[in-house]
Amino acid sequence: MNIIHITAECYPAAKAGGLGDVAGALPKYLNQLGHNASVVLPFYQTDWLKKTQTETVFEGQAPFAGGFFPYSVHKVIKPYLGFDFYLVNIPGRFDRPGIYIDPWSGHPYWDEKERFFSFQIAALEWLAQRNEMPDVIHCHDHHTALVPFMMSHCFRFDIFKETPSILTIHNGEYQGRYDMGSYAILPAFNFEMLGLLDWDGALNSLASGIKCAWKVTTVSQGYMQELLDYCHGIEHLLRSEEQKTAGILNGIDSEVWDPGTDNYLEKNYTVRNYKKGKAANKSYLCEHFDLDQDKPLFSFIGRLVREKGADLIPPLIEKCRTDGIDANFFVLGTGEPALHEIFSTLQSSYVGYFDTRLEYNEQLAHRLYAGSDFLLMPSRVEPCGLNQLYSMRYGTIPLVRKTGGLADTVIDISEDDGYGLVFEDFDLDQAAEAVRRGVELFHEKQFFNKIRRSIMGLDNSWQSAAKNYVDLYQSLK
Repeated sequence: MNIIHITAECYPAAKAGGLGDVAGALPKYLNQLGHNASVVLPFYQTDWLKKTQTETVFEGQAPFAGGFFPYSVHKVIKPYLGFDFYLVNIPGRFDRPGIYIDPWSGHPYWDEKERFFSFQIAALEWLAQRNEMPDVIHCHDHHTALVPFMMSHCFRFDIFKETPSILTIHNGEYQGRYDMGSYAILPAFNFEMLGLLDWDGALNSLASGIKCAWKVTTVSQGYMQELLDYCHGIEHLLRSEEQKTAGILNGIDSEVWDPGTDNYLEKNYTVRNYKKGKAANKSYLCEHFDLDQDKPLFSFIGRLVREKGADLIPPLIEKCRTDGIDANFFVLGTGEPALHEIFSTLQSSYVGYFDTRLEYNEQLAHRLYAGSDFLLMPSRVEPCGLNQLYSMRYGTIPLVRKTGGLADTVIDISEDDGYGLVFEDFDLDQAAEAVRRGVELFHEKQFFNKIRRSIMGLDNSWQSAAKNYVDLYQSLK
């Protein structure tokens, strides 16, 4: 099958969260199963993309708000990521370092609507000109969720009327809501179809995708159920379209996330020598960040935002310190400026107990997965979660709140064959109790090591997850 992924993120070219990891891995594993999967991404000016070798494969004009804009499509030649990788360049829209947020101001770009509307239009305009028709077009989140509408109803793209479209919701928190007059940006369509863009009096990109896509998926079964219960106002729409929804659990790229070959690590290791390997990586962290090698290290890696429960971590650390819980904590990530300030203050107050790096640092993230004893994920919302899967691959025990994909992938040690620490509610006392249990587990070395061995052996790879997507694609033929 010829499968096209249209996405706003793709690791390692442009990543802000789990969407980037999925778009950078799923196509590769689809190709390994004998299919032809490609990725179409905006041509951002990220550091990685600046270093790539590309060739121009198309130049053209695309419609926009009654006029036209120039665009070009570039194919990545080196490095090869395991799939054909195309970049859409739109002058004045994506020639910036940030994906969604201006790194200089910390605020979203003012022209988000124009950026992603024009990207979706240009992507379809180019695909319509190619000789090879896609068998499936797979869109991701609200940034590309208008594609199914345009495929079905814009006169210019009639060629795609019978082409199956799939929309995957990675995060229902963000829906791409704009004023209804924004429909005028799109290529011409039958005005009787305007209601397919409308939800609650606004043009809602995600809602339109749910209405128009042939299938709607989320990144775990648990998250799909949560969206059906509540999705910031579009849960009623999802329930009405429930017959075409499915939850497919993400996997991880086991070639990238392999402690035996990971070039970022201080020392590589496998399940056979994990004790020495993890000890060496933990020693590196403790030396560099003034932490105690003999205490359990709890780390948080990710966006410092409300959805990830990052605002629970400062009071959690303070409570653990006050209650005499003997541990170390580390936070790596960027996000809300107010949280940056809180973590910086906490860092200077709790030297030797807590440290942080308020930045995106891929190498340090890998070293934290390898050198930590526990990974903190106290999420309010977690569609799938990949960090807990990375941590287990590296023998680091996840401590998670029971929500979304975390509930699907982490079983508490109190249950049969359990291998993680789980707390139910978004509650400080419950989170602190989970940390206390982790400290106790850390000192029960035989049980602690048994769990570390077992989680390293779990198969959370994309091989099986990709097969589930193939089954879905083929069901639409």
